[in-house]
Amino acid sequence: MTDVVLQVRDLGKTFTLHGRGAIRLPVFGGVALDLAPGECVALTGRSGSGKSSLLRCLYGNYAATSGTVRVRHEARWVDLTGASPREVIAVRRRTLGYVTQFLRVIPRVSALDIVAEPLRRLGHPADAARAEAARWLARLNLGERLWQLPPATFSGGEQQRVNIAHGLIAGHPILLLDEPTASLDDVNREVVVGLIREARERGAAVIGIFHDAEVRDAVATHWVDVEAFRAA
Repeated sequence: MTDVVLQVRDLGKTFTLHGRGAIRLPVFGGVALDLAPGECVALTGRSGSGKSSLLRCLYGNYAATSGTVRVRHEARWVDLTGASPREVIAVRRRTLGYVTQFLRVIPRVSALDIVAEPLRRLGHPADAARAEAARWLARLNLGERLWQLPPATFSGGEQQRVNIAHGLIAGHPILLLDEPTASLDDVNREVVVGLIREARERGAAVIGIFHDAEVRDAVATHWVDVEAFRAA
């Protein structure tokens, strides 16, 4: 496929527990998939099957034990499994977005500035980045009274909405989503479904974990069962 933007081949991950006599725990092996613009792959499988670990390998947070993760970045291919830290940072800044399950709370930094930060890294002026962050927070129904506050004391659902805005605001061509609606009520879950659909319509390629079957059915174009690659 000429329009593939993410290509995974023979990807495997094994954890080594050095504090437990170097016990090796294989998680998955032989993962292969292609992702094109506008597609949304839903990772399925029981809890503990390795879905979140696979997303972390695709983002480069976990070092893969084997295989390759090739990302189409600025008209060239970058293999994240062998890329330098500088290359990985560049890919994350412009090409590969990631919405984790939990917000990384930064002390004394407001919700507005956390959401604006990806745009600031791309060179957007501070005022314009903060204005765009305000638009995202408003759309995600986070009350304006919270925008200037650090999210450490927010509820789980409020923190998740900050996290979603932070992960989507830069318009990355590839998005990795780890249970983006897990802590949300029905109203805000529908808002996030709409945002994912909009991302696909603009051409974003999406891989996500969606434990909510209604959300998965609403956004996914196809499914990959991670248990099919589960190591013995």
